[in-house]
Amino acid sequence: MLEEAAAELFLEQTYAGTTIGDIARRAGVSRNTFFNYFSAKSDLLWVDVDAGLAVLPATLADCDRAAPVTESVRQALLRVAAGFGPGRVPWALTQYELMATSSELEASALARFLVQVGLVHEYVGARPGQAALADLAGRAFSTAVVAAAVAAAREWAAAGVGRGELAGYVDVAISPVCAGFHPVLDRVQDS
Repeated sequence: MLEEAAAELFLEQTYAGTTIGDIARRAGVSRNTFFNYFSAKSDLLWVDVDAGLAVLPATLADCDRAAPVTESVRQALLRVAAGFGPGRVPWALTQYELMATSSELEASALARFLVQVGLVHEYVGARPGQAALADLAGRAFSTAVVAAAVAAAREWAAAGVGRGELAGYVDVAISPVCAGFHPVLDRVQDS
């Protein structure tokens, strides 16, 4: 309800031209009700993405601990990406020019990116055999693999109606990262 009202208003009068009060009125709720669901107007841009990413911790936890860490992360990110297909594309990724949300998306994306990097890094560091000297490599891998997934999502969203499944884009983007870090991170795991 709030998301739909916000999307309509962002298209009608742009993101900057829309207030939280406007969104609440359009949705038929109070400003206080708005803040029961969202801490900021920019959170409305990320509803679909946040919902999809919410499964990453459980997906990582379900990974085979005996598998190479890079392959486990790859499989987890592909399972998260499988939740997005041609019929489920976050509107903020496809309508940002019409809504004039580019700068707000970029500003609010960093915090979300760092959360995902932190989740992957925590998983990598918690794997058996991960030594302190692998911490930098683990942090670099976590940052690189999440950045590659973000690049894939942007490319996928921009591909238009023929885009297909997000997982295919993510696989193409993250597989080289995982392959590149495999000798470092999985060697440490085997030691």
